[in-house]
Amino acid sequence: MRLNSKWNRRSFLGSVGAIAGSLLAPRKLFSRPSAAAGTSTQVSGFGQTGNPYEELGVPTVINCEGTMTVLGGSLPHPELEAVMTMAGRHFVNIPDLEVAAGKRIAEMLKLPDGYTALVTSGAAAAIQSGLAGILTGGKEALIRQLPDLTGMKSEVIIQKSHRNPFDHQLRSTGIKLIEVETPDQLRAAVNERSAMMHFSNFANAAGQIKVDEWVKLAKQYNIPCMNDAAADTPPVSHLWDYTNMGYDLVTFSGGKAIRGPQCAGLLIGRKDTVANALLNNSPHEDTLGRSQKVGKEEILGMVKALELFLAEDHEALAKEWQARLEGISREITKVPGVTTSFFVPDIANHVPHMSITWDASRISVTPQQASKLLRNSKPSIVIGGGEGRPGLAMCSFMLQSGEDKIVAEQLSRVLREHAV
Repeated sequence: MRLNSKWNRRSFLGSVGAIAGSLLAPRKLFSRPSAAAGTSTQVSGFGQTGNPYEELGVPTVINCEGTMTVLGGSLPHPELEAVMTMAGRHFVNIPDLEVAAGKRIAEMLKLPDGYTALVTSGAAAAIQSGLAGILTGGKEALIRQLPDLTGMKSEVIIQKSHRNPFDHQLRSTGIKLIEVETPDQLRAAVNERSAMMHFSNFANAAGQIKVDEWVKLAKQYNIPCMNDAAADTPPVSHLWDYTNMGYDLVTFSGGKAIRGPQCAGLLIGRKDTVANALLNNSPHEDTLGRSQKVGKEEILGMVKALELFLAEDHEALAKEWQARLEGISREITKVPGVTTSFFVPDIANHVPHMSITWDASRISVTPQQASKLLRNSKPSIVIGGGEGRPGLAMCSFMLQSGEDKIVAEQLSRVLREHAV
């Protein structure tokens, strides 16, 4: 297969035309009848044991920390896996597919008129591509030029308390981050170089300018604004809350609570900005986002994951997660000196959590030591401190059936073994 070494004018304009045309009329995703969805494949060699991780010598873990990327995010619905298998049996034009999927997502989320979505390679890719689209517009020369910002705006305004490792995705476009703390400082920072105002949703409580005021100020100064809400579902309403506030772009992780493909994310926003983000992304060549490929399987998987997520009984699930924690609490508090309490983080992993503390004069192990002992146990259990609280903290919404009982038994064992 010969690959074009350059992104020629025809391919560029063809993509623009595909985007515009697909926004007006749906297209068939598959060109031939699909294979039977129920066909099973017999695995031989690698994977035949049913646990390819063990075959590589990498232990699986019981996840008490939540939708952490370093642990693999979340576990997909079986229906999602079936749809992704179907997707893998066909070829399709990826830009057309992206636009069609974005249109379906916008309909499912009942986004405001003029908004659509783009499936990206995670929320981090959504941040980078979204900003790149704002910087370049639909201009091919500027898209190929990034991260050289000659002839483009070059600054993004952000609250100092909102700085975090994920703003590396912003800086990768070549922009300079301008830190502010107050509305007056923001007003002083606005100038002809201001390309965007960025908001880190999980830091809402830390900043002086809150999520609703930030977008109002952006509108006042006519500056596009983005909200990084990567891990901020549930509640499910966050999927549309921020576009309803007026944010031009909002990012979400697909592989966290939505339980989509781990390597997928969402960029939700105004059609023009989303279209320009796609032009800065794979499969287009000579773009900053070319390395952030998202496959046809992940695109369709993200659509299905959202459909399933929207249909779930979220109140019933929260009760189930809370009940699991209460069951663990009943067992471990039988150990003298152990106490538990329950909380729900305000933003990000907004699900029931449990804090576990103990009297150091009665149990000699430290929380850090207990965490390490559990990590090294069989099965391995990942649990640590969290949310600025003492002791250990855990959530249960990534636990599989029966794992709550294993956690209770192993944690009780560790605490009893170190009773003074």
